[in-house]
Amino acid sequence: MHYVELIAMLVIVQYLFFGAMVGRARGRYGVKAPAVVGHEGFERAYRVQMNTLELMVALLPALFVAARFWPAASVAGIGAVYLVGRFIYWRAYVSAPSSRALGFALSMLPLLALVVMALAGALLR
Repeated sequence: MHYVELIAMLVIVQYLFFGAMVGRARGRYGVKAPAVVGHEGFERAYRVQMNTLELMVALLPALFVAARFWPAASVAGIGAVYLVGRFIYWRAYVSAPSSRALGFALSMLPLLALVVMALAGALLR
């Protein structure tokens, strides 16, 4: 199960990194707290952080519940795809938001797979 726990902690670290990028964008573009609108560059960084938070709410419990019923290495592998997807999403969204589809898919599909695995494991066992 250590792989699953490692992935869960990397998801948290990734979220903190995105938060740091929001702070950096605040300084770069002069957007004073508590404002969440201003320069488009700041707003893009902020949306990446918020979109990531929205997915984390579902991802983390699904990751741990799926790992109760399915091989931990497989569950962790799916979680790793999510992590890569979020980085692709971040890079795309901050440079050209219309190009974020691949990152979104590589984030959402693993999340949905983990939810299905968690539900199937809970219902079938």
